[in-house]
Amino acid sequence: MTLDMTRTPASVRFKLPAVVLSIGTLTALSTAAIAQTPPLAVSGVVSTSTSPTPEVSTAELMAILAAGSAYVFDARPTAEFAVSHIPGALNVAQKPGTDLAEYISDANEVDRIVGGNKGAAIVLYCNGPFCGKSKRLATDLKAMGYTNVKRYQLGAPTWRALTARAMVIEAEAVERIYRLDGTARFIDARPPCTAQCNNWKNVLPGSVNIQLIEVAAAKDDGRLPAEDHNTRIVVFGSSGAEAKALADTIAANAFHNTVYFDGTWEDFRAAAFANRRGAIQEHGDHGRDCDDDNP
Repeated sequence: MTLDMTRTPASVRFKLPAVVLSIGTLTALSTAAIAQTPPLAVSGVVSTSTSPTPEVSTAELMAILAAGSAYVFDARPTAEFAVSHIPGALNVAQKPGTDLAEYISDANEVDRIVGGNKGAAIVLYCNGPFCGKSKRLATDLKAMGYTNVKRYQLGAPTWRALTARAMVIEAEAVERIYRLDGTARFIDARPPCTAQCNNWKNVLPGSVNIQLIEVAAAKDDGRLPAEDHNTRIVVFGSSGAEAKALADTIAANAFHNTVYFDGTWEDFRAAAFANRRGAIQEHGDHGRDCDDDNP
C-alpha cells in the first residue's frame, strides 16, 4: 500500500521518520549482535558481586588447576567430598560447634594447610549457585585476614556439566558406594584379562570392562547406561592415569556423574572390600566372565 503524504495528518507525518529510524537502528543492532561472538558458558559466573569474595569462572578455575596457581578447597562435608570432587581439590574437617544444616568448613584447618600465608591465593567451591558453604567459609577466612580468597560459586554440578571431565572418588567412599548403591556402574579400564584370565580374584564382582576405543559401542551393548545418563559411574584401572583417561572419555559422552579412582587396582580392591582387607572371596562374590569374545 502506498501512503499519500498529502492526505496524512501532520502527527503521523511527524512520527514516520522516527519509526523508520527505529527500524533501521534495530536492524543495525541486530546485525552487530549476530556478528559478535557470544560469551561462552565456561566464562560465566553466578554474580559479579564481590561479597563476600569475588568469583571465578569455570575457564578460570580450569586454568588455575592446570597451573597450580592457587589452593582449591572443596567446602562440602568430607563424606560428600570423598564420593565425588574436582581433581586437585582439597578438603578440611567441619568447623567445631556447627551443624550440617549450616555446614562450615574449619577455616583454621585451611590456615594450617596454607601455612598461615594471609596472601595465599585460595579458591573455594561447594554445591552450586544455591549453596552457601563456600560463602560461609570465605567469610570466616576474610575475618582471619585472608585477602586473596575467591569462589567458584557455580560449584561441583556446573563443573560436571561444562567441563565434560570426570571427578575423583576417594578410597573411603568406594566401599560405601559399592555396597549401598545398587544402580552404580563399576567400569574396569584395565586391558581384558589382566594378570590371569578367568582369575576371579583379579576382577571386581559386578564390574564390566570397557576400553577407550569401546565407549561408543558400550552405549549400544549396555555396558554403559545409555537410557539413564544420571547413573553413577565409577571407573578404576591399573593406575589413576588409566582410569582417568577412560573416565574423561565417558564423561565427554554426556555421562556427567562419572568418577574415577586415582590409584592402583590393588588399592581400589582393598577399598572396595575394606572389611576383608581387600580379599575377594570365592563364595558370595560373583565376578564376570573373562574371555577374548566377552571381555
